[in-house]
Amino acid sequence: VGPVSRHNLRGVSAAFPLGVLTAVTGVSGSGKSTLIGEVTEELEGVGRLVSVDQRPIGRTPRSNLATYTGLFDVVRKVFAGAEEARRRGYGVGRFSFNVAGGRCETCQGEGFVSVELLFLPSTYAPCPDCDGARYNPETLEVTYRGRNIAQVLDMTVEVAAEFFADTAPVARSLATLLDVGLGYLRLGQPA
Repeated sequence: VGPVSRHNLRGVSAAFPLGVLTAVTGVSGSGKSTLIGEVTEELEGVGRLVSVDQRPIGRTPRSNLATYTGLFDVVRKVFAGAEEARRRGYGVGRFSFNVAGGRCETCQGEGFVSVELLFLPSTYAPCPDCDGARYNPETLEVTYRGRNIAQVLDMTVEVAAEFFADTAPVARSLATLLDVGLGYLRLGQPA
């Protein structure tokens, strides 16, 4: 591509390989976005281009890796299908920290509360009732393979891949995350 002369770029040329992960880095204002914009305009024969920028990937501040990837929908169904959940009449909504019923009402499913300090800025602390688990005690009593929903959200992708190895929809998504080197992320890690 190039030479590109636009904004902060003066006659810059660059070559980008196809079919591999490529990163463009540099200090603020150096022309990275301008260069990438030029690249995307000139691409021919490329069926798909994934571009990552600084915008948040989640739709809401509550979004996390599991919700963003769609994993959480399947995980919630797995928990709703557990024997104890069926016995209690819990549906998938019970295992969402976004709605009343299963979430901790003290922190509204956030896992933390704002602490007001006299003459100092507010700070956040783990919720005193759920201790950061985001769910109420009754919901946390339901387990799947010995783990409750909060413990599953605290798993790394790598650990969760083993845990859900025989749950096809979950295993596929986790395998993709592992393939791109994201095995260290926790399922409940904010997006």
